[in-house]
Amino acid sequence: MKWNLRMVAAQADIWKASELQRMLADAGLVISAGKMSHLWSGRPLTVRLDDLDIICEVLDCTPADLLVPEKRGDRQPTPAVETEKQVVGGTPISHQRRTGRSGPPL
Repeated sequence: MKWNLRMVAAQADIWKASELQRMLADAGLVISAGKMSHLWSGRPLTVRLDDLDIICEVLDCTPADLLVPEKRGDRQPTPAVETEKQVVGGTPISHQRRTGRSGPPL
């Protein structure tokens, strides 16, 4: 997904992050300078759904305007990897890693 806040803000004639931050505060959403920087730069760490709702209200847009799917390149799926961990006094434990998911800590 691509975060498209700056483009949507520009369409609403908002050119500065501080201006949008003030408008969001007026609507009841107070955002720290650090979080606003991440939102504005296109790399937000998190966006709560309640916050997204207020952002859309202020910019008169929909979440689909802000979250644009990106076409992924032809990525080859990674094969499943089996690992063994020897347990003292017991039988080995075999873990199988699934594609696209992290495994448990070993």
